[in-house]
Amino acid sequence: MIIVSIISILTKVRNNEISIAEAEVQIKLLRFKEISEIARIDCHRSERTGIPEAILAEGKSSGDLAMIVEASLTGDVRILITRVSDAQLRELESHIDPPYMVWNERARTLVCGTTPINKTGGMVGIITAGTADIPVAEEARVAAEEMGCDVDLIYDAGAAGIHRLFPDLGNLIEKGVDAIVVAAGRDGTLPTVVAGLVPVPVIGLPVSVGYGAGGKGEAALLSMLQSCSVLTVVNIDAGFVAGAFAARIANLAAAASVKSV
Repeated sequence: MIIVSIISILTKVRNNEISIAEAEVQIKLLRFKEISEIARIDCHRSERTGIPEAILAEGKSSGDLAMIVEASLTGDVRILITRVSDAQLRELESHIDPPYMVWNERARTLVCGTTPINKTGGMVGIITAGTADIPVAEEARVAAEEMGCDVDLIYDAGAAGIHRLFPDLGNLIEKGVDAIVVAAGRDGTLPTVVAGLVPVPVIGLPVSVGYGAGGKGEAALLSMLQSCSVLTVVNIDAGFVAGAFAARIANLAAAASVKSV
């Protein structure tokens, strides 16, 4: 199927229907690596979208996950694996031995790679309402760092004691963050407050902390969606998505800054 598609693209080039540059883009869209019958790795996601392909460990057997990671570690690559269980971690540690392997216990992420992070100049801020929100926020931090951003953190600054937020928030803006992720469970108020105070985009990250009616992050999600401040909201516990989205903003800002110099 891929060969047929490439032939079709090359035929269009020959017939002057598309340019060589357009053909290159279309061919890159087709590239992936097939691993047995269990997975197909998107080899050019980062080049195409600016966001690396992360491997979600949740729901995969330890053996299948190890096979996917091992097959992915070819060339100059870094791989982010999220939601890794203890059993999966042990399996990976026994099967792979890359130059870089960094385990984040709070986020339950594992980064494997053959090359260091390529810094972009982008900067992301991450704030949590409470200590219980930190694991999801840490997943966001790892994602943003893997996309080349520096990350500045403010943890445990919830709306129930809002005075804890203001000194550090001022410092965050002075440092020049390009976007801010705000993780909050329970009533999910903090992203709305932050978005009304800062001059950069805010991403609301609802966390499955809370109980009773509106528990498991549902109240936090709905509260953020109903925000009177302007902010973007991701799904409950979607730390990777929030961090990657913030990093995408930060990297575009950094690239624009370089062009304007």
